[in-house]
Formats: sequence, C-alpha cells, structure tokens
Amino acid sequence: MKISPLKVAGSLFISLLLISTMTIAYGGAESTLKPPSWFYNISEAKELAAKTGKPILISFAGSDWCKPCILLTREVFETDKFVSYADKNLILVLADFPRYKKNRLPEQQVKHNEALAEKFNREGSFPLVVLIDSEGTVKGKTGYLEGGPEDYITHLNTLLAEK
Repeated sequence: MKISPLKVAGSLFISLLLISTMTIAYGGAESTLKPPSWFYNISEAKELAAKTGKPILISFAGSDWCKPCILLTREVFETDKFVSYADKNLILVLADFPRYKKNRLPEQQVKHNEALAEKFNREGSFPLVVLIDSEGTVKGKTGYLEGGPEDYITHLNTLLAEK
C-alpha cells in the first residue's frame, strides 16, 4: 500500500496541531524554552548517543488516550527545567501509540514504534519511560511519577547511576 505524501503531510499537520492545542490547554504556553527535540527513529538516536555519550530516554505514550501519559508530558517533559536538563543530558525518543483515527501516524512510524515496543515494552505499559545506552542496553525503566520535573530528574539520575 502506497502512502501519498499529501496524506503524510496532513497527518503531520494534524499531529502538530494537536500538540500545539494540548500545550496551550495544559499551560505549557508559558514556557520560555523551546520544547525538547524528540527523535522518532531509534537508529538516529543511537547514532547521536554514541557520538555524545548521552543515554537515550524512550517514552512510550498514548498521546490522545492515556491520561498519565498526558500528565507526564505536561508536568515534566514540557517544563523549562526538564527541557534544559534533557538538552544537556539525554537523547529523547518518542514512541507514540495514538488511538484516534484523526491522530493516526504514518504506517512506517507505526511499524517502527511497534518494533520498539516489542523490544522494550512487551508488557504494553503506558506511559513507560525506558533509559538505554547507545548499544540498546536497558539502564532503567519507569513511568509517570507525581512531583514535577525536579523529582523526575532526580529519579532518572538515580536510575542511570544504578547500572
């Protein structure tokens, strides 16, 4: 099945519109920093991680149906504190699994995310945050935690220091 470039562009536009709407609705509009840069391809992320020595954070999310996923994004990932931390310390990968037709991802991205889930999220947990190195070795797993970006960053650092 061929996917037309117009459909891909339309899907990306809708996704960006949804993210923008969610950012404004959830109060992220006050942020003074740019949002963190997320990779959507693990190979590209591993390549950069190998060059920089930074660990990779993979976020398994259901952006349009999973309330804890939305809270993790709003309360942690979209905050200035986390954006600043991630920019200096992490390579970010988003493996999103939206359910609503209007948010459907391109088939190639769906297959990529499913392959990531098969390797790192066989339980189908949402949200699930997996920390790996550039070789794909798991350094830690976690999910949504209350407490905001400071507590989450401390938790991530603890997970990374354990192995």
